[in-house]
Amino acid sequence: MTEDQPAISRFPVPTMAEMPDDIRDRILAVQEKSGFVPNVFLTLAHRPDEFRAFFAYHDALMDKPGNLSKAEREMIVVATSNLNQCQYCVVAHGAILRIRAKNPLIADQVAVNYRKAGITPRQKAMIDFAVKVSQRAQEVGEDDLQALKSHGFTEEDAWDIAAISAFFGMSNRLANVTSMRPNDEFYSMGR
Repeated sequence: MTEDQPAISRFPVPTMAEMPDDIRDRILAVQEKSGFVPNVFLTLAHRPDEFRAFFAYHDALMDKPGNLSKAEREMIVVATSNLNQCQYCVVAHGAILRIRAKNPLIADQVAVNYRKAGITPRQKAMIDFAVKVSQRAQEVGEDDLQALKSHGFTEEDAWDIAAISAFFGMSNRLANVTSMRPNDEFYSMGR
């Protein structure tokens, strides 16, 4: 941390040498693939058991094959993270969305107002459901599932959409409490 570079977290961030081998290996693999280490990895390394659980669930939700594309999964994250006022997730997952959708405009559109974004009616229905799960899960009912089905989503897809929204609700809250700073690299990715 320097005067020009604020802390990435308000909590202690371990050095690579202080991290358990499996966590350090995961971080080094991410660094090799992306060219930098996303601050979420360094921030969560403060709590190794939670780091492992977080990324296991993240990967189970975001990397699995299915009826939702990887770009659509990222749309859910960007839209709901914006509602939860999570700067880290909007910026980081916005970068991933731009890359996966091969569209430099999509992340900003989805974050600001997905209803006016250049996305399909199916994707809007998906995000409508994700937003309801994020903000008013207690109101989700059979009519919401029927709306998804009318756009070709299955019950398993509904579970995936809900789980992504719920998981990132937790992630958004952790990112806000830790004051996790988005890496500068994210801002220009996919543009």
